[in-house]
Amino acid sequence: MECIFGIDVSSSTANVAVLIDSQVIKQFKITSDRPGYQVLEDELDSFKSPQIIFESTGIYSRSLRAFLQRQGWQYTEINPLAAKKVMDSFRNQKTDSLDAIGLAQAMSRNHFKPSYQEKPVYEELRDLERTYQQHNNDIVQAKNRLHRALQLTFPEMESLLSTRDGILYWHLIQYFPHPNLVLAYDVATLADLIRQATPKNMGQNRSLHLAERLLDLAAKSAPAKTETSHAVRATKALAQEVERLDTLKEAVIDEMAEVATDLPEIELLTTIPGLGVKTALCVVAELGDIRRFHSANAINAYIGIDLILYESGKYSAEQHIRKRGNAYARKILYKAIMNIISTARYHPSGVSRLYQRKKQSSQSKSTKKIAIAAMGTLIRTIYHLVINNESYDTSLFLDEQ
Repeated sequence: MECIFGIDVSSSTANVAVLIDSQVIKQFKITSDRPGYQVLEDELDSFKSPQIIFESTGIYSRSLRAFLQRQGWQYTEINPLAAKKVMDSFRNQKTDSLDAIGLAQAMSRNHFKPSYQEKPVYEELRDLERTYQQHNNDIVQAKNRLHRALQLTFPEMESLLSTRDGILYWHLIQYFPHPNLVLAYDVATLADLIRQATPKNMGQNRSLHLAERLLDLAAKSAPAKTETSHAVRATKALAQEVERLDTLKEAVIDEMAEVATDLPEIELLTTIPGLGVKTALCVVAELGDIRRFHSANAINAYIGIDLILYESGKYSAEQHIRKRGNAYARKILYKAIMNIISTARYHPSGVSRLYQRKKQSSQSKSTKKIAIAAMGTLIRTIYHLVINNESYDTSLFLDEQ
């Protein structure tokens, strides 16, 4: 006797359909809370070895998944695109109750394997990494606002340092959001304030040079606002906000490193030239337990860089990536490729060599397309290292195609 529970999850409830040998014998609705899950537990306990299938619906299905894992049930969590594909072949209407039946029927027809249940550490890492990405987005917006504010109060400040980033730059804006605040000091006092503005040790000559430059910029500046205007206070507040967000980002990375202390793949990935701890943490956070993939190509499909080929008659479209998958992982791996390329001069690798070879052999290809090809090589490298528990060996991967 084959017993299948099809569960269609929504924001606060879930519809459940029970199939016995392809026949619907029961349907009921539960709430996504302790009492609702107790009802589901009682129903599951009344059958021998029931199969469970539900559609992955982002944050809404995580509560159900956590409940099933705590209780030790095996389940199949199916991708929404895959669910739609298999259910559209036999359903004519769509409602929540019918979707629950459809999921159960899809399991009966296709006999999907139970989902790989990752250790909780991977989900914790993923949550932390998504928070890190949110802080990243917030800090980009805050920096853009800070740039616009400075155009009104002290635009020359942006040319003081070689970079418009870092604690020193943000502190100096907080001290001097308007040129008149600079002109109130002499060179020696400014140099002292500049040394106080950085957590790093700064020599006297360096601080004096910056003080002289800052005075020169302030003397030339013709701001649109007076030093007592709201725009000046807003500029100072924005610099504080950028610094706050940057501190939060670093705190999240530190927590990720602590959470991932016992994961051997972090150390393995950092043996790849150009991959630092931060990048390795983000890659593992998004890919999860890499051992659950049956091949490197499965990872390509998971993140959406598998190629699509379209041909019709004499027409053949240029291949392009599917982009249906984990967009966060694509972004992180693309940045990883850029890091690998930037360090290739001193630390070459099979990935960087492939990138350079493709770039030289095909002038028509864009940098992004070549980077995508290199991402495929990087994924195969990562997969090999993790599956075989090996550190990166430059001689082994140098001639990789």
